[in-house]
Amino acid sequence: MSDHNEAANRLMREREAVEKIYQAFSLQNPDLLDEAVTPDWQDIPLAPGQANGPQGLKPIIRSFIAAFPDVQIVIQDLMQLPGKIAVRAEITGTHQGTFMGVEATGKFVRIRLHEMHELNGERVTKTWHMEDWFGLFMQLGKYSSLP
Repeated sequence: MSDHNEAANRLMREREAVEKIYQAFSLQNPDLLDEAVTPDWQDIPLAPGQANGPQGLKPIIRSFIAAFPDVQIVIQDLMQLPGKIAVRAEITGTHQGTFMGVEATGKFVRIRLHEMHELNGERVTKTWHMEDWFGLFMQLGKYSSLP
């Protein structure tokens, strides 16, 4: 196999691994994480009480699905180099269960998501992420304006 084909195959494998993380939410299948990330995957920052690795994120995915049963994550932009992928995405869903202490509102929401992934050629080893939680709380009616 040529170096060009090897490089193209690596990029394809890495992109598929990253896409699988988002599919774990959209397809309501947290076990997809086992195919997407390494057992010692670092998710930065960790949620309160979250452990590293796929097992640490699975309960969070389950609680997100319970609160937003129609959750979808759509990748809007993806930039990639071998071993690094940057993603700008949008999470959408209808708030039908308690989430972060907020009882169901029935409101459809959009949450901005930005992530940087580090990969080993097959799976994600580290993810830095930032979600627009303030924007979510504003959509849910918890904050109407800044003080």
